[in-house]
Amino acid sequence: MRSKKTAGPAGRRERREFSEEFKAEAVRLAAERRAAGGTLTQVGRELDVRPDQLRAWTKRHREASGTGAGILGETVEQENRRLRREVAVLRQEQAFAKKVAVYFAKESR
Repeated sequence: MRSKKTAGPAGRRERREFSEEFKAEAVRLAAERRAAGGTLTQVGRELDVRPDQLRAWTKRHREASGTGAGILGETVEQENRRLRREVAVLRQEQAFAKKVAVYFAKESR
């Protein structure tokens, strides 16, 4: 259960506690939205939770359920698409790194 937002000393929020049901639902919602192209920041705003907190809950949930790979609620096709995008980005980064290495190798002569 979430507690009320109240400002403590120096305008800081009091520490809020969330139920396990709320966390599980937040993780499920975050997975759905991410599969549809949304971001954790958007989900966090909707739930009034920081994105890094959602990431931590997702990681903890993934570890507890034993699914180390993929995103919760992600289909095989969605996972393939996501992994192909990651591979493409990594290949671009690798090609750029090679070009930079060649450039600096020429400069050092």
